[in-house]
Order: sequence, then C-alpha cells, then structure tokens
Amino acid sequence: MTKIAILTGGSTGIGAHLVGALVAAGYRVGFSYNSSEAPARAVEALYDGAAFAVKCDAGDEVQVPAFHAAVADHFGGAPDLLVNNAGIQTWASLLDLKVADFDKVIRTNLRGAFLNTQEAARAMKAAGKGGAIINIGSGCNKVAFPKLVDYAASKGGIEQFTKTAASELGPLGIRVNCVAPGAIANERTAEEAEGYADKWAALTPLRRVGLAADIAGPVVFLASDAASFVTGQTLYVDGGVFACAPWPDYGG
Repeated sequence: MTKIAILTGGSTGIGAHLVGALVAAGYRVGFSYNSSEAPARAVEALYDGAAFAVKCDAGDEVQVPAFHAAVADHFGGAPDLLVNNAGIQTWASLLDLKVADFDKVIRTNLRGAFLNTQEAARAMKAAGKGGAIINIGSGCNKVAFPKLVDYAASKGGIEQFTKTAASELGPLGIRVNCVAPGAIANERTAEEAEGYADKWAALTPLRRVGLAADIAGPVVFLASDAASFVTGQTLYVDGGVFACAPWPDYGG
C-alpha cells in the first residue's frame, strides 16, 4: 500500500533533504513551498513522480486546506504522515524587534504547525487509519537564544503544542512527536555567521555540527512502526550541545 506524507517547507535546506529521505522510505511526498518555486520544482523533478510540490503559505487558513486537498487528490488518499518543517526567523533584540516580524514568525512557525496538524489529523481520523505527525523544533525549545525572541517563542510553543496534540490525538491512533535540531550546517546558517560550523563544532560534545542528513534518520524513525509506542516526545538531535552547561574551562 502506498504511504502518503505531507511536508511543509520542502524546497530548500532540511526540508529538501527530508523529501528525499521520505521517498526512500517508501512515501509519496506532497510538500509545500512559499516563495522558492524554482528550487521546489527542482526537488520535485528528482523523484520520478514520488514528490509533488504545491505553493502554500503554511500559516494561511485558506491555503493550507487547499494544499492538503491537492496532495490527497494527486496521490489518492489521506496522509499517513505530516512533517511540520516550514519555519522562518528574524534577528533582533527584544527591545528592537518589530511587531510585524514577531507576528510573521509566530504565524509561519506556530500557527502553521497548528493549521497543518489540524488539517492532516482530520483527514487521518476520517480515513480511520491513524498516522504520525512530526514537528520540527529547535534548540530554542530548551534554551534561550539572544536576538531570537520570536523564533524561540514559536519553537517553545511547538514543544507544548506537540504534547497537547499527542494527548488529544492518541485515542485516534495518531502519534505526535517533535525533532529538535541543534546547529545544522546549510546554506542559511552559512549566511548567518562567518565560521558558523567551526564555532558550533567547538561547543558540541561530538565536535561537529549537524547536517540535514542527521535530521532525516530520526524523522523516518519516528514516522515508522518501530516508534509505534512513542508519542508526545521531543528528540534533540544536537550532538549533545544543549545537554551541556556552559562550564568554564571545559576541555572535553
């Protein structure tokens, strides 16, 4: 039987890698993009009909149901899996952060997870087959990051949303978990700070930063039957960096 996955934000970065990992795990993947159409079409073309790109603003209550309906129509059924990956961030101190930027981040990251979870869970319930939902969190789930107050608020909210959704959807056979990456080397983080990978590797017990591939394995695991009794959990995929206290003169 064909398995169907819906993924938000699949055109670049971790999302693009997750499309490939889910296809390799046997899913047909419908994924959204908002502004990056050319990269989305390039990802779609890689998988010989197993990936389907749809333009959708993850935080829009009209576009989200249309996105899910388009994927269901294209692949012929309700989703078995939803991955809430779409996310944005802004850089500003608390006192300088613009209200419009705060609202934009919360809208995409947290409201987007809510809208897509609601839509996917309704379809899973109607199909009567259960399913899995995985939210992509962050180290900001656990610790405070300066100049990321809106992003941290959204990701902290996602962790609690994960727990609440898991408790409500469990009786329907729908599991909800969160994967929280640490420092991940990709195009975006390389642009954020010079020497990003080296700086974070030095702070990380495993002495390297993560790659998109490091996120794919945990996502595929939590989606699988091997995790059939796992729900309401957050798995930190961070090389141990957020398990450590900022200890003076720590040499490893």
